[in-house]
Amino acid sequence: MTDRHASDPSDRHPTDGPATGRHPTDGPATDRQAAQERRETRLERADRNFNELLQELRVTQTGVQILFAFLLTLAFTPRFPSLDTMQRATYVTTLLLSVLAAMLFTAPAALHRRLFQQGAKPQLVTVSSHLAQLGMAVLALALAGSVLLVVDVAVGRVGGIVAGAGTLVVCLGLWALVPDVMRRRTGRNPED
Repeated sequence: MTDRHASDPSDRHPTDGPATGRHPTDGPATDRQAAQERRETRLERADRNFNELLQELRVTQTGVQILFAFLLTLAFTPRFPSLDTMQRATYVTTLLLSVLAAMLFTAPAALHRRLFQQGAKPQLVTVSSHLAQLGMAVLALALAGSVLLVVDVAVGRVGGIVAGAGTLVVCLGLWALVPDVMRRRTGRNPED
C-alpha cells in the first residue's frame, strides 16, 4: 500500500534508501516479518499504522464527545443542586476525566499537524499510540465515574459503587486483558 506521503522525500529517513527501494529487514524481528508479509517500507508501514490509529481514534472520540455532552447537561438539570458532596465530587472528577480523554485522543492529530513533513512519522506513530492507550485508560475511569454517578442518584450509593466498579472491570477486561491474551496467542507485535 503506497500513500502519497510514503514517497515524499521529506518524510524519508536517511537509512531508508531510495523512495522505490524496499527494505524488509529494517527494524526488530516483528517489524521485519510484517514488512516481508506486506512488502512495505518502514515509512509505508508508519503511514498505514497512523491511518489505522486515526480510524480507531474517530470511534473513541465520538464516545468521549457524547459522554462530555451528557456530563455538561447534568449540571443544568433541576436535580443537580440536590446532589450530595460525594456525588458532586464524582461529577467534577468524571467531567475532568472526560476532558482529559478528549485531549489525549486529539493529541495525535495536533502532533501530526505540528510535525508534518518533518520526517518524524515513525516516532509520531509510537507517541500517538501511547497517547491513545493512556486516553483509553482515562476513558475507562470516566465511564466508570459516570455510571457510578447515575446509578448512585437513581438507586443508591452501594448500587452506584457496584455499577461503577463493574464498568471499570469490563473496560479493563475488554481493552487490556483481551488484547494481551490475543497477543500472547499470536506471538505478534500489536503494531503489525
